[in-house]
Amino acid sequence: MTTKRLFPLFLLITIFFGVGIACQTSFDLNQFAQPTAGVSTPQIIFLTPAPLPTSAAPPVVIGDLRQQEDLLAALYERVSPGVVAIQTLSDVGGGLGSGFVYDHEGHIVTNYHVVENATDLEVDFISGLKVRGEVIANDLDSDLAVIKVDVPADQLTPLVLGDSDALKVGQMVVAIGNPFGLSSTMTLGIVSAKGRTLESIRTAPEGGSFSAGDVIQTDAAINPGNSGGPLLNLNGEVIGLNRAIRATGTTLTGEPVNSGIGFAVSSNIIRRVVPVLITQGKYDYPYMGVRAREEISLIEQEALGLPTAIGAYVVEVTRGGPADKAGLKGGSRQTSIPGLLAGGDLIIAVDGQPVRVFGDLLSYLMKYKSPGDTIVLTILRNGEKKEITLTLDKRP
Repeated sequence: MTTKRLFPLFLLITIFFGVGIACQTSFDLNQFAQPTAGVSTPQIIFLTPAPLPTSAAPPVVIGDLRQQEDLLAALYERVSPGVVAIQTLSDVGGGLGSGFVYDHEGHIVTNYHVVENATDLEVDFISGLKVRGEVIANDLDSDLAVIKVDVPADQLTPLVLGDSDALKVGQMVVAIGNPFGLSSTMTLGIVSAKGRTLESIRTAPEGGSFSAGDVIQTDAAINPGNSGGPLLNLNGEVIGLNRAIRATGTTLTGEPVNSGIGFAVSSNIIRRVVPVLITQGKYDYPYMGVRAREEISLIEQEALGLPTAIGAYVVEVTRGGPADKAGLKGGSRQTSIPGLLAGGDLIIAVDGQPVRVFGDLLSYLMKYKSPGDTIVLTILRNGEKKEITLTLDKRP
């Protein structure tokens, strides 16, 4: 599997899966899926009717569906003027993405990868207004960028940021953007999961990439061109910024195909980062200086000799970093699993907040902590519970 960024096009090798950045470099509306050689034709099997249940499910009421239709239609009418299409030119070609109006001062929020290396940039509104835009700040860690446009305030429709912490898995959401250049397209889905992690675009000094946390997973259809567009709740509030999709297949031109797994930067990360980008031009994320496993399987737990599989297992500690100075330990002993070293600390809480997986720790730091802040980690070391005080630095 590969990680594919569509604009501009880079190739990043990952271990388990491919994540395609949902931004488009070019498109062809006459593309159709072709049969795959060596794949057998699916069989249609007729099943024996199942017996009727003893108690019938409540009937679907047409009035309820009409109310949902009216709600979605009204949401689109209210929100779509605040969603924009972004077209870029660069030395390697052109690209297409999405964005949303952040305020009446003309700030547009989108993904960094949408505007990366752009030499010319156009912002198109649903009203038909088309203007040039200027990138004023970038954030490679969460893949955010801020564009400034010179547009009268009465022609701007800023969207409201919602509280992504209040989201529940199963809650309905909609995405609005420009997939394959089809402007102002609306799709519907649910929140599939919260607290996911993705690779940051920024490379760490010791190699590899930093991690981006507090990522929302959704099954709302997101495709090339959706990057930078808003993910909204049914109140019309932005609860995420569509960033990437996980794909196992591609179109004939190599663009990833939606598989029902999309990822969005949470609104509470946007709320924390974007104002600083506007005023200071950059944002510094807190830094611990550790590499940890996202989750621990039962097999890995047994190989590592851990009393539990719940927590963030520290694989490696960066020499001279905050974790190293605080005395945190990474793995050092070979196990029965190649490449997996035992002896590392297992972080089970931060400032009293439980850590089930590494994503919990990362989300907490990104949403609530800054460089210079002090945190208290609760760890398991050799089966014993300890507390370690750590002063955060900024990412180098």
